[in-house]
Amino acid sequence: MRADRREYDETNPISIETFAKKLIGKTFSDVCRQDDISKAMFIRETANYEFKHEDRKRKGGLGELIEERYFHYQTNNDARPDFDKAGVELKVTPYKKNKNGSLVAKERLIITMIDFFAVTDEKFEDSHMWQKARLILLVYYLYQKEIKSRLDYKIGYVKLFSPPEQDVKIIAHDFEVIRQKIQNGKAHELSESDTLYLGAAPKAATSKDRRKQPFSAKLAKPRAFAFKNSYMTYVLNNYIIPGKNTYEPIIKGKAEISFEEYVVKKIDASRDLTVTQLCDEFHVEYQKRPKNLGAMLAYRILGIKGNHAEEFEKANVVLKTIRIENNNKIKENMSFPTFKFKELVDEEWDDSTFGNYLRETRFLFVVYKFDEKGQLRLKGCQFWNMPYEDLEGNVKKVWEETQDVLKAGLRVVIRNRKNYNNFPKASENPVCHVRPHGRNAQDTDELPNGNQYPKQCFWLNNSYILSQLDRRFFED
Repeated sequence: MRADRREYDETNPISIETFAKKLIGKTFSDVCRQDDISKAMFIRETANYEFKHEDRKRKGGLGELIEERYFHYQTNNDARPDFDKAGVELKVTPYKKNKNGSLVAKERLIITMIDFFAVTDEKFEDSHMWQKARLILLVYYLYQKEIKSRLDYKIGYVKLFSPPEQDVKIIAHDFEVIRQKIQNGKAHELSESDTLYLGAAPKAATSKDRRKQPFSAKLAKPRAFAFKNSYMTYVLNNYIIPGKNTYEPIIKGKAEISFEEYVVKKIDASRDLTVTQLCDEFHVEYQKRPKNLGAMLAYRILGIKGNHAEEFEKANVVLKTIRIENNNKIKENMSFPTFKFKELVDEEWDDSTFGNYLRETRFLFVVYKFDEKGQLRLKGCQFWNMPYEDLEGNVKKVWEETQDVLKAGLRVVIRNRKNYNNFPKASENPVCHVRPHGRNAQDTDELPNGNQYPKQCFWLNNSYILSQLDRRFFED
C-alpha cells in the first residue's frame, strides 16, 4: 500500500481520521515497510531513517514517522496545527497496561512550548496553545517495557479528540493561572500542581537548561503547555475507548464560577455541621465509622455517590482530610506512598518519584475541627499544592539526606525491641521527615545491601500542615 494525500482530504477532519484509523493494529515498523519513501511527496535524507526513529531518547520521533511516512508531509516547527487546512493537530502518544488490566496514559501530552514573552499578551481563545489543542488526532500506541525496539510498538487507538465544553472552561482557567504566574515574574516557580488539566510541564534537553523570562531577572526552566498524565488517562478510558463508563462529575450542568470556587462553595454550605449530622443527612452509617469517613462525607456533599469524581481523576486531585484539635493543633502527620529503597538511590531529584508526585499533584484539604464539647465539625476545604520554595528547599534537603543514608548504608539500632534508624526525623526539618508506613513490621523492602527493612515513606510534619491551612478554619 502506498499512502499519499490523495487518499484523504486534508481539509476534512473526518477524512483524516478515517484514513488514520487504518493504522490500528499496525506497528511503526509496518508503517515504514508499507511506504515507499522514494516516492514521498517531499525530498529528505532517507539513510538510517528507521534507526534514527528507533532511538528511545528521541522525543517526538514516532510522531514524525507517522507524519512523514504515513501522511506524507514534512515535519516543521510551524505554529499552526499539523493539518492546518482542517485545523487538526496530530499527536502520537503512548499508553500502557497495568498488572490489573487497566489502561493508563504513560505520560503527559505535550502540546507546544511556552514562549514566556509572547504568552503574557495572549488570550486563551486566540492563543497558540489552543490552536493546537482544540482538535487533536490522537494516535495511541501500547508501550511494553519488554519490547526493545520502539518501532515494534503497536498502535491501539486512533480518534479525533476535542475537549468537551465542561473541560474547556477548566483548561481556559488553567491557561490563565499559568499566564498570570509568568506575568507576575514567577516563571521559575511554575509547577504542574498549580493547575488542573493543563499543566506547565518541564521540557528541556538537560535539567540545567534555563530561559529568560519577561518580568524577572531569574532564569526559568523551559516549559511546555501539556495535558496532564491524569487527564490523558481519563481521555483514553472515557473518550477514546468505546463503551467505558465515566466517573460521576461534580458539576452536572453549567457553573458561572471556576471549578475550584464551585467545590469550595459547595462544601462551605455544610460548614459547622457535625460528622453525625452529615451522616444523617447523607445516609451514611455513623456507627460503622469507616476509616475514610471524612473523605466519604466530602464526596457525598459534592454529589458523588462513590469515592471517585470525574474532575478529580482528570486533574490528579488527591483528597486529604485533616482534623484540628480543640487546642488548634494537629495530631497526625500526612503520609505519602512508600518509596523503594533501591529506586530512590538511583534517582535524580529533578526527576525523582517523590519530587514529581508533589510537582504534579494538587490536593484538596477537607478540614474538620473538634469543638469544646468534643464534637467533630466540618470547617470547609481548600485546594493546595506544595509551594516552590518549600519543595526545592526543605523537601529536597530531606530527600537528598535520605538518599545519602541509603547510599552510605542505613544504620539501625534496636532498643526495647524497636528499630531506630538514621533517616531524617521530624525534629530535624520544618517540613517533612521519613518514617515507616508498612502494614506491619513484616511489610518490608530490600535495601541496597540486600537486607530487608520495614517500608518507609515521606511524611509532611503536622506543624507544617497547620501552617498551610487557611485561617478561617480556626474561627468558631
